[in-house]
Amino acid sequence: MSGVAPAADGAVRVLPAGRDALLVELDSGEAAEAFHAEVLRRRDRGELPPVREIVPGARTVLLDGIGDTDAPDTRPARPGRAVGPSRAGRLDRLDRFARELAGWTVRPLRVADGPAVRVPVVYDGPDLEEVAALWGVPPGEVAAVHSGTAFRVAFCGFAPGFGYLTGLPERLHVPRRATPRTRVPAGALALAGPYTGVYPRASPGGWRLIGRMPDPDRLWDPARDPAALLVPGARVRFVPVRAGDTEAAGERA
Repeated sequence: MSGVAPAADGAVRVLPAGRDALLVELDSGEAAEAFHAEVLRRRDRGELPPVREIVPGARTVLLDGIGDTDAPDTRPARPGRAVGPSRAGRLDRLDRFARELAGWTVRPLRVADGPAVRVPVVYDGPDLEEVAALWGVPPGEVAAVHSGTAFRVAFCGFAPGFGYLTGLPERLHVPRRATPRTRVPAGALALAGPYTGVYPRASPGGWRLIGRMPDPDRLWDPARDPAALLVPGARVRFVPVRAGDTEAAGERA
């Protein structure tokens, strides 16, 4: 494999990543979201080679296990392991696919795509007044501004069930705290830079906390498929509720 498949305008780079994976690098988070959506569309239309896993990142999309179902392992045979095409053949196939990916025409991101999720939130976080000052609005308007925003899960990471949500306009982006907290409670609704997130479990964190989800256990349930409530591509609306409100958290719209 030649190693790198650049697009004509340099906006996309496709890099080998291990034995049977390709990492697509893009020049912005929005471009990565659009490329991820394009991968899913082509997979749904049967236009994508077999891929075991598709993992979006902040500015990347990883396609892992390419050809898993029709490209048996070519390492030395041992009991239970199939022998398949040559290493050269596999690399040639990856190389061709990398060049194909780099040449894709990607549709602009459509926020209307993806499942819809409603997340009830009590807007009483300890950093709410600081965020209000940064936004230039009264503290009482933070909930209306935030819940009036259409969010989308760009990618997941940090902890099982933690989604990085985009959608806030740039004028509402806020910096991380100068001093991170040693413990952020599960369910905390937080902001940092262009992202909004909800902590699925207690952990250290430096994001600014503006509220809390009453039932954070719904963010990650290994017995559910998918286990994460906030999956990449999902559309998310935060719904203000009062403390003690029993509305089910994480309801899919």
